Amino acid sequence: MGEPIALRGPDAEKGVAIDQLPDGIPVAAQFRGEPIVLVRRGGEVFAVAAGCTHYGARLDEGAVSGDTLRCPWHHACFSLRSGDALAAPALNPIACFRVERAGHTIRVVGKLDEKPAPRRTSTREPSSVVIVGGGAAGSAAAEMLRREGYGGPVTILSEDPSVPYDRPNLSKDYLAGTAPEEWIPLRPREFYQEQNIDLRTGTIAVALDGNKRVVTLTGGEPLPFGALLLATGGRPRRLEIPGVNLEHVSVLRSLSDSRSLIERSKTAKRAVVVGAGFIGLEVAASLRARGLEVHVVAPDQRPLERVLGPQLGQMIRAIHESHGVVLHLGQKPASIEDKHVVLSDGSKLAADFVVIGAGITPDTTLAERAGLALDRGVKVSAFLETSSPGIYAAGDIARWPDPHSDQAIRVEHWAVAQRQGQTVARNMLGAKVAFDAVPFFWSAHYDVTIAYVGHAESWDRIDVDGNLEAHDGRVAYWKSGKRLAVATVGRDKESLLAEIEMEAAVRPST
Repeated sequence: MGEPIALRGPDAEKGVAIDQLPDGIPVAAQFRGEPIVLVRRGGEVFAVAAGCTHYGARLDEGAVSGDTLRCPWHHACFSLRSGDALAAPALNPIACFRVERAGHTIRVVGKLDEKPAPRRTSTREPSSVVIVGGGAAGSAAAEMLRREGYGGPVTILSEDPSVPYDRPNLSKDYLAGTAPEEWIPLRPREFYQEQNIDLRTGTIAVALDGNKRVVTLTGGEPLPFGALLLATGGRPRRLEIPGVNLEHVSVLRSLSDSRSLIERSKTAKRAVVVGAGFIGLEVAASLRARGLEVHVVAPDQRPLERVLGPQLGQMIRAIHESHGVVLHLGQKPASIEDKHVVLSDGSKLAADFVVIGAGITPDTTLAERAGLALDRGVKVSAFLETSSPGIYAAGDIARWPDPHSDQAIRVEHWAVAQRQGQTVARNMLGAKVAFDAVPFFWSAHYDVTIAYVGHAESWDRIDVDGNLEAHDGRVAYWKSGKRLAVATVGRDKESLLAEIEMEAAVRPST
């Protein structure tokens, strides 16, 4: 994905002076026509490929923390020593190069061909692992189990008929028509076969017995497990208004939903989006990119104000209005008709189709039936384990003790779900690693992207640096003197540095 990385910097095969490499600062270079990044840490110099394996961002524009290099766009984390993808959303490693030093000069002399060996941090192995849910958390957990060297049976039970896919793209470039469908699957089906992962798509788990260690599938088939991950995600909220079940009313949660909206947009002229949250606004932007007249209906005075505050809410409003979206704020839909949406003030909006973007509710049905502890989601420990030993939860359903905000939180972010799945995999194998990653998400509105690190459900102070009208700024959210979150626009490096600072605040120094 993404454009090819352009060559920058010195030819590392000819040699680079050590004093040209500031400690801990990534430096662009090239080797035999290939873009690379040089990083000095103390007396060591590392050379790795310059492109993030997620969406292709330039890693020389990222940040270094310890012996890791992080992507500026979506905060993927790579090992400088092995190239291994340590933290999602990147799943594939980056190439590493051999560096030789002579006096005060280093030279890159070749590419290292060795693949990272399984880390084998495990101290135990369950007899088998069952993962209920084939989304971000479930697929990431399955991959990490194999990367950690686990050799036992791994089964993914996914209600979706498709292989695990890049869900954030469904409302962004794919829906807008700028990303082809071949970009959407995270892996081809053959990958799961090669990794000996039993991926069962279109499969529903209906019961879970933690004592007997068995999950029951539709039709009554029992599937025993040694350890289990619940990653059932969320289900779109349906509004309780007349007409919501009409054929031309849709939600956007699955690949099938996105395909359906694309087909509708080919013949439609007008669309109404109900909800001005992240999904609703991204859908609006994508439909505008396809040339539709788009109206957005929401009860808020500013889009996303409850999440991002009034300053960013106003910026987002101006962006969408400048692209022709008509916002009906302070309004709710009263009913939906064949060709119209009736608003709470009695006015009508013409609509060839309607998209409901009212958020999701965590799908805790299986957890409730199993008698697991709930708290507006599935309650888990710092290690993401539920009240039933050996059963874990991750992603949209998990409420965990967040060390950054000092409270139990549940978030619905793609990268968080992936990283939780990876942590669960390690803990299933005995690593006993607390999940302390800083929550992170990104949201794209036309050519403007907002990056957000941390978690602030409320605040008593907002600091704004820069010019949000010019789409260049940083917004910090504070409560009781503590910075809980940072949102940036046009300042990718600052977002990364804020994430690293927040991590350092809760992780013991080594």
